[in-house]
This record gives sequence, C-alpha cells and structure tokens, in this order.
Amino acid sequence: MKTKIQEFFCKLKVVFGGKGQIQDPAEAREYEQLEKENKLVLSYLTVRKLIGILGFLLPFILLIGPFILSACCYIQPSISNYYHTIMRDVFVGYMCALSIFLLSYKGYDIVDRVLTFLAGTFGLMVALLPTTFKIPMLPCNIECSRFIPDLVGTIHLISAGLFLLSLAFMSLFLFTKGETTPTPQKLIRNKIYKAAGYIILICVGLLILYFALPDSITDPLIVLKPIFWLETIAVMAFGFSWLVKGGLFFADPE
Repeated sequence: MKTKIQEFFCKLKVVFGGKGQIQDPAEAREYEQLEKENKLVLSYLTVRKLIGILGFLLPFILLIGPFILSACCYIQPSISNYYHTIMRDVFVGYMCALSIFLLSYKGYDIVDRVLTFLAGTFGLMVALLPTTFKIPMLPCNIECSRFIPDLVGTIHLISAGLFLLSLAFMSLFLFTKGETTPTPQKLIRNKIYKAAGYIILICVGLLILYFALPDSITDPLIVLKPIFWLETIAVMAFGFSWLVKGGLFFADPE
C-alpha cells in the first residue's frame, strides 16, 4: 500500500514539477525503480500470456489446419507427426516460438531461469529433430520423409517427455510459490497450477505405459489416437496454467 502511495505522489511530481522532472535525486531514483518494476511486471505477464496462448491453441491449429488446407481428413497419431504433413512449417514455427518465449523468460530466481531454459531447449529439440514415421496416411503425408534415423526419433521422444515434465514441475513447484498469507485468488490459482501439473504427469505416465505395452495390446488402440489426445490434454493443461499465471484468470484485485 505504501509503495502505491509513493508511486502516485512521484507521478504527480513528474506531471506538476515544472519541466517534468523530479528535483530530489533520491525521489527520482525511487520513481525510476518503480517504473522499471512496473515494466518488468507487465513484461512478465505478457510473456506468460503468450506462452499460455501458444501452448493452449497448438493442438487445435494442427488438428484443423489439414482439413482446411488439404484433402487430409485424418487425425495424426501424435502432435509430433504433424511435422510430416502440410502443417510442418506451422508445427516447427509454433514450437520454436514457444521455446524462444520460454528461453527469454527470466523469472524471479535461478530455479525459474534454469527450468524455463531447459523447457525451451527441449522444445527446440522437439521442433528441429522430427519424430520417425512408420505408416503414411495418404493424402495427409504427401511430404513424408521415411529416412529419419532412429537416433533422431529417439532424441525427439526423450526431449518431448522432458519438455512435458519440465512444464509439470513449473506448475507444481514454481507457480505455487508466493506470500505467506495468500489472497483468495492466489489460493484458487495454486489449485489450478497443481491440477495442471498432475494432469501433465498423469498424461506422461500413461504415454510411458502405452509405449511399454506390447504391440498386441497397442495396435488395436491406434485408431483412437491415444498419443495425440494425451499430448493434447497435457499441452492444454500447460497452456491454461500459464494463462492463469499471466493474470488472465483469477488475478488479484488492484
């Protein structure tokens, strides 16, 4: 409260202080610091919203794009498989943009910075090292390259798993940090963060189980696209948690 009042009077002095300058050097420095903090908060909230929007909308854009831009009427086995469709550039560009936003997000402490750096790095690896492809579904995969080394596909798979785990860790342990006497809105936000984190972990766990099962069990399930839908749920949970973190929902009152 005191800071708000100080900031208000500092701004008044800028407006009514003659040439638009604060005469007292100490007050001038204080005002400059307040302005920097305001810009920092605005920047953080904007980046968080952008990360959330990119994450939340990615599955829908990849899903709808082929229906509009081509004769493809099939859902791909996974989000990563859209690399082998007409949506390749969209998938790579979207993942690169999301990863760059994560890499540029500085956070409040070293743990924030390290975790977002790792998530951004894994995201870039997902974008630039494509998944392997086994069975093309024409006409969807007209540009499908079947000569991707298995090692590249393995790195892609591991990177995707670590990417999702990094996002879950952020929601569970970083986003929930805060003041010792949280506001009612903060309590709601913490529940959302934890729910999002657990949803991502459950999806990752089910994906690991799916990959570990023998083909005799998983082959009949391919038609249901379990990998795509589990990835979609995980990415949407991640996106929504960042939208909440960016103040789009359940923000503290001014």
